[in-house]
Amino acid sequence: MDKEKSVQHFLDLIKQSRRGKFKIYIGMIAGVGKTYRMLQEAHQLLESGVDVQIGYVETHGRTDTDAQLKGLPVIPRRKIFYKGKELEEMDVEAIIRIRPEIVIVDELAHTNVEGSLNEKRWQDVLQLLDEGINVISAVNIQHIEALNDEIQRISGIEVKERIPDSVLEEADEVVNIDLTAEELLARLKAGKIYRSDKVEWALSHFFNADNILQLRELALKEVALRVAKKVEDEVVVGNVGVRHEKILVCISTNEKTPRKLIRKAARLAIHHNTQFSVLYVQTPKESADRIPLAVQRHLLNHFKLATELGGEVIQLQKSNVIDGIIETCANNHITKCCIGKPELSFFSAIFSIMNYKKLVDFLSTSNIDLIILA
Repeated sequence: MDKEKSVQHFLDLIKQSRRGKFKIYIGMIAGVGKTYRMLQEAHQLLESGVDVQIGYVETHGRTDTDAQLKGLPVIPRRKIFYKGKELEEMDVEAIIRIRPEIVIVDELAHTNVEGSLNEKRWQDVLQLLDEGINVISAVNIQHIEALNDEIQRISGIEVKERIPDSVLEEADEVVNIDLTAEELLARLKAGKIYRSDKVEWALSHFFNADNILQLRELALKEVALRVAKKVEDEVVVGNVGVRHEKILVCISTNEKTPRKLIRKAARLAIHHNTQFSVLYVQTPKESADRIPLAVQRHLLNHFKLATELGGEVIQLQKSNVIDGIIETCANNHITKCCIGKPELSFFSAIFSIMNYKKLVDFLSTSNIDLIILA
């Protein structure tokens, strides 16, 4: 290690030691009691002499949650005028100035009003952590980026506000707030989640029993995965010659399919406790001066999603896509190469019989797994 890298490494260690601790409560759906549990914890911390304050909490008018808020110190929200209306957002600058030991921040996936310090609340939280302030926050399972396609399959709804999986990677502790479907539906029917005039609508949409069961399973699996990953990261074991996986996912300029592939590769990387890379091979017919602006925007959005999910973006200019994949696998010590289902023009361009055989032969001799993602 040269002197410059050694100094940077030491500075990174200092920064890491000063960084705030981060705890996230995850729920399967609205109304399971995430905010209530955070406020309960805040009371316990306050009674123990800890300087804990409320940065932002949304009670949604729920009586039990409102009652828990009483007696807790609240940092006033920042008022922002937007399109003729006065709106309120969490005051990040005030929190940094006051510097509580722990701050409670609800609605982690929230999009801030234009004119706020950051676009997203999860970015606010990362800024607070960098300032050395400990944060307790909450999010529902449907707001996790890499699960977006799965959530849409279950509920038929595309959730717009999402957090990158990399935010969960930052958490020191992830806690699941679990209820059975029967308990949750009883709370809903009793008016403890929504007003009585919204109950029937909720029961026929997001809150039907099948949705709840599948979302509960996703939440339980997510927290179990995070716990297992934390154990693997922190528990020192002997050198048993484990192969460290390096995952590559190959994408095209297609509008929708690459996003699904990227999310699946990100989940695969989490399961293997590793990183992943996204490869786009630009052929001469896809040069910037030959493809429409809309297609270029799709590609940039794919790269942005990959980065948000913690992936590395690799771009190559090659006349043959297969040669680009082989070169990338060889140069980056890839162990798993992921592609989408070959079809239509993508099939004819990339997966001609000879090209496909060339790729498979290379992967086979290089001990690289080929994974076709649905």
